[in-house]
Amino acid sequence: MSVTSRRPVGSPPALRPATRADLAGLPVDVAPRLLGGVLEVNVGGELVAVRLTEVEAYHGRGTGPVPDPGSHARMGPTARNATMWGEPGHLYVYLSHGIHSCVNVVCGPEGTAGGILLRAGEVVRGTDVATRRRAGTRLPGPRHRDLARGPGRFGQAVGLRHPLHDGIDAITSRPHAGATAALLLPSDLLAGVVSGPRVGVAGVAGTSAFPWRFWLDGDPTVSAFRWGRGAREVSSEGGDGIG
Repeated sequence: MSVTSRRPVGSPPALRPATRADLAGLPVDVAPRLLGGVLEVNVGGELVAVRLTEVEAYHGRGTGPVPDPGSHARMGPTARNATMWGEPGHLYVYLSHGIHSCVNVVCGPEGTAGGILLRAGEVVRGTDVATRRRAGTRLPGPRHRDLARGPGRFGQAVGLRHPLHDGIDAITSRPHAGATAALLLPSDLLAGVVSGPRVGVAGVAGTSAFPWRFWLDGDPTVSAFRWGRGAREVSSEGGDGIG
């Protein structure tokens, strides 16, 4: 599925600091506008910047017209998802499978919960730092495709950790547990943005009923699609799939 685009393919986007207002819309509407943007993270004096190439939108209970069964906030506020219910522009950093720290940009209308999972990107600054943090990563070429390819690798490359850095503010760049973060957004929506089912999400939430994953078509840093538990079966039963 294509998303309306305005900037020609191959034209580097002009970047500007993100504002709370940029992130005040529904996550599914905001998510494609993050692509081509950059997240800069400084942990202990070491800066890593990642150009965003793949993201996924998640809504909380009561956020938007369609309930999202794949969201951490689907049942309402909890200690785990508290950051998702807060001010847009903070980063919700959670632990996946008890191992991987994953990074989300909080967004959504006031009083609701929402997050955009940063699934993948290209390290454009601090490659040496990210490489050290990602020791053992296969580096197939000069672009170091795999350094931040996938949400666990992304979190490790930028150095944000759960629970230490959960809630860090990417708008004001206020120091938080020895780290700062800054989100830069492109002035225009990029060309070549496509959408489809979210990766590894269980049940109907991981089918094309929720085409809430957005990526830059053809970018080598984008992660591979895989079905979540039961999603393929639900998709087949409903005639709803990606091929």
